Amino acid sequence: MRTINIGLTDNQRQGVVSLLNANLADFYLLSIKTRKYHWDVVGPQFRTLHEIWNEQYEMIAANIDAIAERTRALGGYPIGTAATFLQLTTLREHPGDLPSASEMVSRLVLDHEQIIRNLRSHITQCSEKFNDEGTADFLTGLMEAHEDMAWMLRSFIDGEPVSPDSAMQPHGVATLKV
Repeated sequence: MRTINIGLTDNQRQGVVSLLNANLADFYLLSIKTRKYHWDVVGPQFRTLHEIWNEQYEMIAANIDAIAERTRALGGYPIGTAATFLQLTTLREHPGDLPSASEMVSRLVLDHEQIIRNLRSHITQCSEKFNDEGTADFLTGLMEAHEDMAWMLRSFIDGEPVSPDSAMQPHGVATLKV
C-alpha cells in the first residue's frame, strides 16, 4: 500500500481495505447469482422477477465499482480474480442447480441478509477499530441498499416459507419464516 496522509495509519487503511475486499467478493458472487437467476427464471413470475433482478444486478454492479474505487482511494488495490472472490466470499454457490423461481428468490434473500450482517460488522470495525468514519458511512449506504433489495424479494414471496440452508446459518439460529 502506498503511503497516504489522510489521518489514518497504514495499518488502519490496510484493515479497511481488507474489509472492502471481503465485501467486493460477496457483492461479485451475488451479482453473478442474480444475473444467472435473471436468465434462468421461468413460470408465471418470469416477467416480474426478470425485471426485479435486472434492476438489482445493475445496482450491485454499480456498488462493486464503488467498492473498488473506495479501495483505491484508500491506497489499496481491489481484488479482481474469480479465484480470490471465491476464496473470500461468505456466500454459497449452487453449481449446476436450477431451482424453482421461489427457491431462487429465497436464496437471494439469504445472500442479501448475509451481506447485511457482514456490512453491520464491517461498519462497526471501520468506526471503532480503524477510526474510518468515511468508509463506515459508505458501507452504511450499501447496507441500506441491500436491506431494500432483501425487503423487495421478501415481499415477493410473502406468505411462502423461506427455508435457509443450515450451512448458511450459524448454529442455534432458528429457521426463518417470512
